Amino acid sequence: MRYKLSEIVDIIGGGTPKKSTPEYWNGDIPWLSVKDFNNDYRYVYETEKTITKAGFNNSSTKMLKRNDSIISARGTVGKMAMIPFHMAFNQSCYGLRAKESIVDSEYLYYLIRHNVVALKKNAHGSVFDTITRESFDSIEVELPSLQAQVIVASILGNLDDKIELNTKINNNLEQQARSLFRSWFIDYEPFEYRMPNNWKRGKLRDVLQLKRDSIKSANKNTLPYLPIDIIPMGTFALTNFKSNKEAKSSLITFEKDDIIIGAMRVYFHRVVIAPCDGITRSTCFILKPLQKEYLSFALLYCDQDSTIDYAQSTSKGSTMPYAIWDGGLGDMEITIPSLQIAQKFNELVYPMICQIQNTYFENNRLRELRDSLLPKLISGELDVSNIEI
Repeated sequence: MRYKLSEIVDIIGGGTPKKSTPEYWNGDIPWLSVKDFNNDYRYVYETEKTITKAGFNNSSTKMLKRNDSIISARGTVGKMAMIPFHMAFNQSCYGLRAKESIVDSEYLYYLIRHNVVALKKNAHGSVFDTITRESFDSIEVELPSLQAQVIVASILGNLDDKIELNTKINNNLEQQARSLFRSWFIDYEPFEYRMPNNWKRGKLRDVLQLKRDSIKSANKNTLPYLPIDIIPMGTFALTNFKSNKEAKSSLITFEKDDIIIGAMRVYFHRVVIAPCDGITRSTCFILKPLQKEYLSFALLYCDQDSTIDYAQSTSKGSTMPYAIWDGGLGDMEITIPSLQIAQKFNELVYPMICQIQNTYFENNRLRELRDSLLPKLISGELDVSNIEI
C-alpha cells in the first residue's frame, strides 16, 4: 500500500532544557545534537553532554526510546541515526517513531535514508535549509508487508552491524596500542619503571621527516583525496576518502604508512595513519619515520594529547592557527628509545595498525554493498519473499 511518510511515523520535535533549571547538565540522560551522529553508523552511542532528570522534566525537552530514529532537520539536513536507549535531543532534529502496526521501526530507518534526497528537496528556509513536518507530508512511499520489511531491515542491518563491530574492534586495538605506549615510554614498566641509560633526548624531527611532495591537480590521476575536514578526530583510523575530482589546489601526496596530522587548527586532534597512497592539501603534515622501526612509536607519540598541545602552543595565526614544523612541532623535545626497543614495540603494535588499516577497506566494501542494496530492496526490485531469517 502507498502512504505519505507523515502517515507512518510520529514526528517528535526536540528541545533544549532551560538554563533556569536548577540542575542543568552533567546528569545521567544522554542529550543529542547533530554532531553526535552521522550516516556512517546506524546507531548513535556517544554524546558529549548529558542532562539531569530535572532538566529532562522540563516540558521543552523530549525523549526518544530504543529503535526510534533521529534526523537532522536544520542547516546540514538529512543526517540520521537510530537510538539504542533513551536519549533527549535538541530542536535542530526530529525524532521519528514508527507506527508499528504499519511499519517496522528498523525498516523505517532505511526507508527514510532512502528518501533523504527527497526530503532535502522539500526543505524550506531562506537562511538555513529546514526540514518541516510538511516535508514528510509531501513524500509518498510503497510499503511491503511487515514480514518483508523485517527481512529487508535484517539484510541491511547485518551489514551495518558488521561495520559497527569492525569499528569497535578498531577502537579496542587503538586503546591497546595507547596503553602499551604509555606503559613502555611514559611509565617505563618493562624497564623497572626507569628510563634505560641507552635512550637519548632529542627532537621529534630526529625520528620523523616532514614530506612536502607536491602534485599538480592535472596529474593527480586516481589517487583518493583526503581533505582535512574528513580526517576523524581522536582516532588514527581513517573511515572515508573523497573523490579526487574535488582535489583542486595546494595538493601534496602521501604513501601508505605515512602519518598525517591536520595542521590547520591542530587542536582538533586529527592524527591518522594512511592505509594507502593518496593526496591531501598542505593544511596537513605528512610525516615519515627516518627508520621504519620507529613507525609505531612515532605514530603513538604524535597521537599524545601533550604533542597536540605543543603543536597548538607553537602555531601561527590567531583566527586560523596553523601548526608549524620548523621552529614548532618538529623541534619538540622527546625521549628516543633505542632502535632495538623501538623495533620490539613495532613488532607488537604494527599488526594492530595493519588490522585498523585493513578494516578501512572492508568497511568501505560493506558500505558500498549496503548502499547498492538499499534502493533495490526498498523499491522491491529484489524479491525477499523466499528469504528466511
